[in-house]
Amino acid sequence: MKRPVLAVGAGLSGVAVALIGVLVLFVAAVANGAAGHQDTQTTTGNLPPGSQVSDIPARMLTLYRQAAPTTCRGLDWSVLAAIGKVETDHGRHPTMRSDAGAVGPMQFLPSTFTAYADPVPPGGATPPTPWDPADAVWAAARMLCANGAKTGTDDGLYRAIYSYNHAGWYVDKVLAQARAYAAAAPRPGEAEGGDGSGNAIVRAALGQLGIPYVWGGGGINGPSGGGYDCSGLTSYAVYQGTGHRVALPRTSQEQRHVGTPVPREDMQPGDLIVFNRHGWGHVGIYAGNYQMIDAPKPGKSVEAISLAGYWEQYAWSVRRVA
Repeated sequence: MKRPVLAVGAGLSGVAVALIGVLVLFVAAVANGAAGHQDTQTTTGNLPPGSQVSDIPARMLTLYRQAAPTTCRGLDWSVLAAIGKVETDHGRHPTMRSDAGAVGPMQFLPSTFTAYADPVPPGGATPPTPWDPADAVWAAARMLCANGAKTGTDDGLYRAIYSYNHAGWYVDKVLAQARAYAAAAPRPGEAEGGDGSGNAIVRAALGQLGIPYVWGGGGINGPSGGGYDCSGLTSYAVYQGTGHRVALPRTSQEQRHVGTPVPREDMQPGDLIVFNRHGWGHVGIYAGNYQMIDAPKPGKSVEAISLAGYWEQYAWSVRRVA
């Protein structure tokens, strides 16, 4: 039997409350995992206006794209965005309060939010609060992950969304919205081939995988002293990838200031990612798909890693040099 679709954004309106009735609100407040949502059922069909990625406010889009891979490798950003859409239209709802006590852009009951609030994400409030967009999005990602999203399976994802709001039609609505977002636009970096391998700077960096880390090693002409440090690798990759047109300064502190600053949500393969690690002391090449190629530290070799280990630990900036 096909499940009906939930329009939670509409459920926050006074009209929806009148349709639902006091009894259904009470049951929803008890049953729902994340919040006492004011739920209505609608017929299935075309998604409403606002199904395009361009409808998502820039800050919220950044949070969704950062929180999903950072917090839960099996969770796609589009699912977080879909929940944000159906709950409060990405924080646009005028009060962001439900009659059952859910608050904030991701509609958490305060007691549920507390269970998933720590650690405070980059840019979050201290102490964390469900009203803060960063805190709320990261908490939602953690909750979904804990309830099945980390499996990366359809069944796990269904269970995760169901835990957020115990209604099959809610899950269907979120999944439909997520599919629309995922189909509407690629994630950062995917315009050049998903893994970024179509970018010449990325290809140059990939060609150095496995070469040992050597402090002070490397530069525009390749490894020296037997290897690379982080800025030696980026110097080589950018110089080779741009046909010897762009020679970076040698240190990560200097590379932090080259080129053009780029918003995180707009980063592309070949961009530099500079981290405030020991005083802006680390730099890597963005390779697409939330991967970075870098020469990490003594005892390691040039490798491609997930950015998840860095998003929460360090401040970082993106520079476009080519």
